[in-house]
Amino acid sequence: MSYLFPKSANRLPLQIVIYLFVLGGIATAGVTYYMTPKYTRVGYSPVQPVPFSHALHAGQLGIDCRYCHSNVENSPHSNSPTAQTCMNCHSQVKANSPLLAVVRHSYETGEPVPWVWIHQTPDYVYFNHAIHVNRGVSCVECHGRVDQMDVVTHAKPLSMGFCLDCHRDPASHLRPRSEVTNLAWQAPSPQAQAAMGRQFVHDWNVRPPQSCSGCHR
Repeated sequence: MSYLFPKSANRLPLQIVIYLFVLGGIATAGVTYYMTPKYTRVGYSPVQPVPFSHALHAGQLGIDCRYCHSNVENSPHSNSPTAQTCMNCHSQVKANSPLLAVVRHSYETGEPVPWVWIHQTPDYVYFNHAIHVNRGVSCVECHGRVDQMDVVTHAKPLSMGFCLDCHRDPASHLRPRSEVTNLAWQAPSPQAQAAMGRQFVHDWNVRPPQSCSGCHR
């Protein structure tokens, strides 16, 4: 008498269980990596090697963001300030403060200050700071009111949904280019923002991508 199923079919339930286990492990690893809190960690506020208050420097003293982050208008990446940038002022102001020992050591040796990176995008995401800044997207849209922070905190989720909300409605997030680094600036009213934003979208040919290839290259 011939069998309806070959003997190898007896192993099929075990194989299915193993495959489901492996598939679940891959899915878990993928979600853990791609949705890691490292990129959406609202509230993250690490201790830096040098206690730098943006509330003092950018807020009270009114130092433009671009003085320290000098490449933000021309580069995909926003650079951290070098020790030379810090020492432009601190060779005279609080020149011997022990809080600035790390900066002085960096200035004398050429070793970079080991700043703790706060805002990150995953390796599979392409983001260009210069494109956004030069189209009227303010620092505050992604980083919050940094000019009010003694310690910089991860203020916005920077998730895919967060980015798409802006790409689908850019008019709500655009401002005059002259006000991009003025984090306190606001349009006089929601109606004024809507009208101004629509005008900027037209005049600057703002067409942010919404397809996968726009940010995943």
